[in-house]
Amino acid sequence: MNYWLLKSDPDEFGWEDLKKQSQQRSIWDGVRNYQARNFLMEMQRGDLALFYHSSTQPQHISGIVSIVKEAYPDFTQFDKNHVHFDPKAIEDDPTWFMVDIQIEREILPPITRDELKKVASLREMLLFRNSRLSVLPVAKDHWKKILGLRNL
Repeated sequence: MNYWLLKSDPDEFGWEDLKKQSQQRSIWDGVRNYQARNFLMEMQRGDLALFYHSSTQPQHISGIVSIVKEAYPDFTQFDKNHVHFDPKAIEDDPTWFMVDIQIEREILPPITRDELKKVASLREMLLFRNSRLSVLPVAKDHWKKILGLRNL
């Protein structure tokens, strides 16, 4: 099993939105960075991810989701009326992919970015070294340390 961190802007699609979805399951679409896309394509069914709210104060981890469907073409790249439309995308050779996620558990209270930064062993996380990516791998020892902050 691999571990991930998925960043979301709660004004676009946040934890509360995911909770309202049928079976608390949704697509994870709109990734338009090649490195983030490559991480997304590495995800396997059953992997777990931290659901991270990035464009809010404080930034925080709201919960844990599982990957329930592995990478497949992101249909929004072909939809001219969609905000994630990519005029260079080719249907026979898609550029962008998505996965399906489902809630595993909420983290209460949420774990804030500042709280994470206070843990010396977490300072090497990609979150702090390359915080612009919306999809990041999380090392197993970092995963355990993060969950330990809430005795999960």
